[in-house]
Amino acid sequence: MDAIDLTPKQIVERLDNYIIGQKNAKRSVAIALRNRSRRLKLSEDMRDEVAPKNILMIGPTGVGKTEIARRLAKLCGAPFIKVEATKYSEIGYVGRDVESMIRDLMAVGFKMVKSELEDQMRGQAKEKVEERLLDLLLPGSGDKAAVPNGGGILGSIFGRKVVQQKNENGEVILLPDQSQDAQNEAPKNVASSQDMKETREKFRQMLREGKLESREVELTVTTGPKAASGIGIFSGGNMDDIESAMQSIQQMMAGNKKKQKTVTIAEARNILTEEILDSMLDADKCAEIAKERVEQSGIVFIDEIDKIAVHGESHGGQSVSREGVQRDILPIVEGSHVNTRYGVVDTKHILFIAAGAFSFSKPSDLIPELQGRFPLRVELDSLHKEDFKRILLEPKNALVKQYKALLETEGVNVEFGDDAIDRMTTIAEEVNAKAENIGARRLHTIMEKVLEEISFEADEHKGQTISIDAAYVDEKLKDISSSEDLSRYIL
Repeated sequence: MDAIDLTPKQIVERLDNYIIGQKNAKRSVAIALRNRSRRLKLSEDMRDEVAPKNILMIGPTGVGKTEIARRLAKLCGAPFIKVEATKYSEIGYVGRDVESMIRDLMAVGFKMVKSELEDQMRGQAKEKVEERLLDLLLPGSGDKAAVPNGGGILGSIFGRKVVQQKNENGEVILLPDQSQDAQNEAPKNVASSQDMKETREKFRQMLREGKLESREVELTVTTGPKAASGIGIFSGGNMDDIESAMQSIQQMMAGNKKKQKTVTIAEARNILTEEILDSMLDADKCAEIAKERVEQSGIVFIDEIDKIAVHGESHGGQSVSREGVQRDILPIVEGSHVNTRYGVVDTKHILFIAAGAFSFSKPSDLIPELQGRFPLRVELDSLHKEDFKRILLEPKNALVKQYKALLETEGVNVEFGDDAIDRMTTIAEEVNAKAENIGARRLHTIMEKVLEEISFEADEHKGQTISIDAAYVDEKLKDISSSEDLSRYIL
């Protein structure tokens, strides 16, 4: 709901930091994202009528379909989930319930909101954690233990130590101690309490300065899995909910076991922080916010949708299964109400992005009703030599930067020459053309092959600078370069 209010141009610029090329796809998702923020500014009646324009991405593997959707979700802070269409039919007629994609999306949204609310409460929790740590370091130094006269409420009333006596009927009653020691007890307790308070403050200062992080304390921890948060145990009649319900019942019957554990102050701080944040969190409020966010800004990426397309005239069991999955997905994409453990979710305004290579089928092989629910069609381009070169060097998480950083942890400095980059991208293009086209993923295999020896012997080259040029690349990939059956060497 609090998505960054970026213009389509700004969205494309952000995506350019991570994904090379594919301008048409970036423009389409940027417009779809912008339309979501525009819709929220409409009147309530109009807002409900404006449905998201779902997108169908068409292109070979490794060209950036999944990455575009994932980066888009991160950009706007929206709940995002990636699912494979084949998981719903991979065992003939049996597969996962199609509605499980919405339940999984809701779980992601709940976790996201929970994390945000916990971050907001960390300031309050920090003070409580500090007090608990001081109680562990100085048992009996807390406010309750520091009350003079040792009598709590009764001690405050009588002003002195309380003793037990029997009355005429043999009943035990509490009376103030009249002895001289009891009369002197109050001043001593006050002095003792003051000393303890000063000691506690000294320890508080040491704790804040980080001087006690390695000191060990005994902490009572709860063992066993936490009960799942949610509204109602049986929120839907499906196997996922039934299994979850059975686990919850088992946890309730078994109960949480507590045990003493010796940990450092640093470890105790983390344990206590999670414990206190969990007790402060309102799960119902968290679920309510998550539900609203999922319904208004959730994104579901359905990959491999081409694998459930029914092409040709075949009407065998497998084809029937594929068409059945399409018909199950249809109401979810159209807009329906799905029962989840956090409440009923309306899918009408969730953005669905489907993707597939469509190597052996085409979008028209999908059932017409499903085609109509993905009005935006975007064809992604195959990657070529220049694209590979940019992928190696330009993005924030470029492959060359990744491998250099990895080897720098071993004290090895690797320098890639321009001719080495040029040679690797040429080989990647050739292999994709002659073998299976797996797009940018081919670069991972080539980089691993080129740097295999250096990575294996990195500890022996500590403090050295290793330059990689075209000759080095050719030497490491000579078997591939000289072989006609390139697929034997690069999978």
